[in-house]
Amino acid sequence: MSETSSTVDRNGYILVRSHAAAVFHLDARFPNQVFKQDARDALFCEFDAILAPDFWPTFCEMARWHGDQRVELLVLEPDCDDYYYRKYRIHPAVSLSVEAGVDDYWAAIGYEPPGDTYASMAITANVVAVTGASGGWGCWGERESEVAVFSGFPNSSTRSEWRARFGPFLEVSDALDSYFPWTFKGRAAPDGYAATLTTNYGPVTGQSL
Repeated sequence: MSETSSTVDRNGYILVRSHAAAVFHLDARFPNQVFKQDARDALFCEFDAILAPDFWPTFCEMARWHGDQRVELLVLEPDCDDYYYRKYRIHPAVSLSVEAGVDDYWAAIGYEPPGDTYASMAITANVVAVTGASGGWGCWGERESEVAVFSGFPNSSTRSEWRARFGPFLEVSDALDSYFPWTFKGRAAPDGYAATLTTNYGPVTGQSL
């Protein structure tokens, strides 16, 4: 797995997927809980942001908190075998050193398989999981919902500093007001959806982060 490789081989893909499976419920989707650990420190941003090259330092900062030397990105939808490997003979996963740069990240997620200029992961990925071998942090994004969620902040001050440095990031209540109306075509999220999302990703009542 080279620093700038767009994807990993089969063994690398299996390893990245196993690390993701330790952090996430890979079959879950919003508004359900995608993290296996308590995620009530969660912060949200727009989905497209995480697949932009300038976002790379944001992931690296989270990885370094937990001693991870690499950031691993896994595409869950479209499916590996039925889509990426069948059509392009690639495995939709990336493993990059935290010492890699913005250009390396873009070379990975923006890689276009020969003959198809619209097949990069940056364009085709619909559900994405990002974490490291430590399993101490994660980012989950869904194109259909148009949001990504982050969890794994060591403490509230670190969370606040990261948010101010790399944001904007929103608490679940503000995300429901700002991001999710795009999901529901200009309407507020249905009450049941909003309640489930808040239960899974909002702070404990009376607790401020």
